[in-house]
Amino acid sequence: MDTVVTLHVWRMPRRALPEVLARMATDRARLRRHPGVRFAKLLGTGTGTGFGPGDVDATRWAALLVHDAAAAPPPAIDGWTRRSIGHARIDLAPIASRGTWSGREPFAGTARTTGMVLALTRARLKAARAATFWRAVPPVAAALHEAPGLLARFGVGEAPIGWQGTVTVWRNAADLVAFAYRRPEHRAAIARTTQVGWYSEELFARFAVCGIMGDREVLGWAER
Repeated sequence: MDTVVTLHVWRMPRRALPEVLARMATDRARLRRHPGVRFAKLLGTGTGTGFGPGDVDATRWAALLVHDAAAAPPPAIDGWTRRSIGHARIDLAPIASRGTWSGREPFAGTARTTGMVLALTRARLKAARAATFWRAVPPVAAALHEAPGLLARFGVGEAPIGWQGTVTVWRNAADLVAFAYRRPEHRAAIARTTQVGWYSEELFARFAVCGIMGDREVLGWAER
């Protein structure tokens, strides 16, 4: 059966934070148990300016699902959307994925596209390497802000510290590759990842963007 990847992003009212935290605790299991869902993660987000612990955005939350194409939407997703003040949904087709997430390889596919692409990184930091990692982040974040073709960026994480990742949306694959492998700041970070061994688990995945529905401002959209 065909599977698809969907990223939901919500802007929640600040006053709803206690309810949001409660739903984060209860809806993880509900999503995983929903028929047709193969993989599910509820995520906090960051502003995307620093990708560090001080970057947390307590009003924006996300869910990433791998599910059967014919599966009915999980009620938990509808619950988040009804309570939100802004919602965007991105439908994705995996192009390539390397690494694991919670011991699994959730994204299988070899899609092709000449249009927009989304890059997802996630990692679990080794506690002993966290300080050196956070010192290495600012130059990369600054270079990303200026990268041609970047349409949206924000941090994601399963916990505020130690379990973090990034979501970036690009005009096309060439712009993503130019940043990832030609910007010296990012190349240096890749080299240090191998040298220092920051992560106990990591994943990098690229997706074709099949469609974006809803409020793109929730994604921090910045057309260049």
